Amino acid sequence: METDEERQIRRRQRIEEMKKEKRRAELMHKWGVVAASAAVLIVIGVGIGNAVFSGKDDGAGEQGGGTGIVTIQDMVSGSGESSVPEVTARRKGSQRAWETVDFPEDADIMPAGGPGEAAAGDEGEGMLAGKTPYFEPHDSESTAEFDETIISQYGILIDAQDGMILAQKGARERMNPASMTKILTLLVAAEHLTEADLDVTVPITIDITDYCFVNECSVTGYALDEEVPVRDLLYGTILPSGADSSLALAKYVAGSHEAFVGLMNEKVAELGLAETTHFTNCVGLYDEAHYTTAYDMAVIMKAAADDAFCREILSARTYTTTFTKQHPEGLVISNWFLRRIEDKDTHGEILCGKTGFVDQSGSCAASLAVGNDGREYLCVTGNSTSSWKCISDQVMLYQNFIPE
Repeated sequence: METDEERQIRRRQRIEEMKKEKRRAELMHKWGVVAASAAVLIVIGVGIGNAVFSGKDDGAGEQGGGTGIVTIQDMVSGSGESSVPEVTARRKGSQRAWETVDFPEDADIMPAGGPGEAAAGDEGEGMLAGKTPYFEPHDSESTAEFDETIISQYGILIDAQDGMILAQKGARERMNPASMTKILTLLVAAEHLTEADLDVTVPITIDITDYCFVNECSVTGYALDEEVPVRDLLYGTILPSGADSSLALAKYVAGSHEAFVGLMNEKVAELGLAETTHFTNCVGLYDEAHYTTAYDMAVIMKAAADDAFCREILSARTYTTTFTKQHPEGLVISNWFLRRIEDKDTHGEILCGKTGFVDQSGSCAASLAVGNDGREYLCVTGNSTSSWKCISDQVMLYQNFIPE
């Protein structure tokens, strides 16, 4: 039997290994950015050189096989592919007890062109073979670009009922979702739980607290060995963006963090986003292979908001956790994005919201609002300079594109 001293030694070794892995990832990102910057300068230099030397020949270069354009994301992230172990989830009982939200009568959740066109032609490949995307927003002649007053580098505003993209900026460019990731964590967990699971308690293990400590994660505030109901883990994942809640939830649902991430990527494929979104963790830590787009994040938020139980959690301003020995009065947790934006004029009401931040993503947020016109709208913004600027961008987008 392992002694306390041996356990502490093993724990210190594990923490040191986690710190080394974190430093390795940060170093790779730093050098990746340097290499990308150098490559951009070289490409620019070559382009200028070609322009100078080929200026006398108008037909020069037309026989090339392609444009030769390389994005910074391509240089930094490479292919972005990462192997995810095949998993079998510990699926819970029968059909979930919660009902999904009814669509408004004028809602259009089919892709542009209708189901006939989506099904015709080739049958697709891999996991998406024969499947129609759940929700496919689309451009129109009236789709606008963000103006210079919007600071966020990426973003999109969508009429959630007909899928019309009202405005966008870099909406299909790769970005790091940070803790917006937890919207999918919530959705996947809810889809694999039954109502009976909500009162089951899950321990906050030392592996969870060490992971949060080493990676400097935001946490709900549970104590080591505290027994937390699954219901509280769901709220803790969203309101305070608690990594401790997310990790405990992942282990309960799928048996391990890695297995749960496999379920997340299965859901991504089901939503038709596998080519542009991929997750490596359930909390939103930076990883080159952990990425999405503002467009995809809006689709994920739509899927979560269409589930009545997920919407209840995403729309909660505050929540008090269950009384435990470690917290006799419970913990009062808050969704500060909703509380800070609720007194702003958005030409309606913000119903759901989730923020995110890591150094590589800047401040980002995904929200769902109902306008004064009774229609629902999705807004995602990424890489703003602060949490307040992020809120300001969202407010301005709602003001500019939702009728008064």
